[in-house]
Amino acid sequence: MRHGKKFNHLGRTASHRDAMLSNMATSLIMHKRITTTLAKAKALKKFVEPLLTKSKQDTTNARRVVFSHLQNKYAITELFQVISPKIAERPGGYTRIIKTGFRQGDQAAMCFIELVDFDENMAKTTKKATRTRRSRKSAAAAPAVEAPATEAPAAEAEAPAEQAAE
Repeated sequence: MRHGKKFNHLGRTASHRDAMLSNMATSLIMHKRITTTLAKAKALKKFVEPLLTKSKQDTTNARRVVFSHLQNKYAITELFQVISPKIAERPGGYTRIIKTGFRQGDQAAMCFIELVDFDENMAKTTKKATRTRRSRKSAAAAPAVEAPATEAPAAEAEAPAEQAAE
């Protein structure tokens, strides 16, 4: 029976799946964003989020536990020195999956998975105002109308000053 054994096997043996997820997690930690299929991204999210939680405590035991899953000392260094200080206050949800469409060859659902605190595009709080054709015309007409109006009061202000001087 397979009660309580719900996870995607991804069409691989256990050892192949573990190696693939370890390699993908290492790439995610090193590059902060990777492109993959949706099924692999969901499996990777379940694999890497506990490791990110474990990395919040920088102890020898935590490093050993994470190293047993990743097997890459450069990724461990990056994780504990760069990533863990940024995610220290975050209670969970360290990764984000954004769907990008379908692969040309086999129509597999593609996406990219990224670390939430390292996305420069989403981190910007300022939003660009989208302009339409109508707003451009009104914006171009408004300054033309305002320009003479601002010059006229300035000329009127100078005229009384000149009259007062006479």
